[in-house]
Amino acid sequence: MRIVLVGPPGAGKGTQAAFLAKNLSIPHISTGDLFRANISQGTELGKKAKSYMDAGQLVPDEVTIGMAKDRMEQPDAVNGFLLDGFPRNVSQAEALDVALQADDVKLDAVLDLEVPEDEVVKRIAGRRICRNDSAHVFHVEYKQPKTEGVCDVCGGELYQRDDDQEETVRKRLEVYHTQTEPIIGYYQAQGLVKTISALGKVDEVTAKAMEALGR
Repeated sequence: MRIVLVGPPGAGKGTQAAFLAKNLSIPHISTGDLFRANISQGTELGKKAKSYMDAGQLVPDEVTIGMAKDRMEQPDAVNGFLLDGFPRNVSQAEALDVALQADDVKLDAVLDLEVPEDEVVKRIAGRRICRNDSAHVFHVEYKQPKTEGVCDVCGGELYQRDDDQEETVRKRLEVYHTQTEPIIGYYQAQGLVKTISALGKVDEVTAKAMEALGR
């Protein structure tokens, strides 16, 4: 299956992408991974992306699209893939269609993870990260540490990242609604969108997603 995963910040896209990719035996292709791989490997696209990033500028669509196209043409993606974080806007969605048509393939589904805005804010603004290891993540409501402000794993200080503050989260949501959400309408016109609620436990959301995908 060839799937695009879409949803607002805090919808759990990364978590669901990993589970779905494993269940469907297809690679999980995330924008972040694409950038890191191309930059670390020193590819031409990676060099271009790094030059824009070092200058504090947005990486142009054509560079991102080029990276995604190269990745989708790798042997492990011949029978399908799950795109996470791409496309981010309608122009990227249109370019993706062109790239797939050139290879005589098409998307099977666009999975839309739906979460109320207040829940998104609660999920992200409540996160607390360990200063010693960012992989140690807690939440003021959903995953409380045994001792407030202290990491259960290593005893490090827990803090709230600037990106996780409520004002910043709401700005990120505005960007999502303005730039990314329109791709849902674009794909709805093609009959590809499957919308599910991303509320509930991780395995419950995964089960709903698999059912929506007909698996």
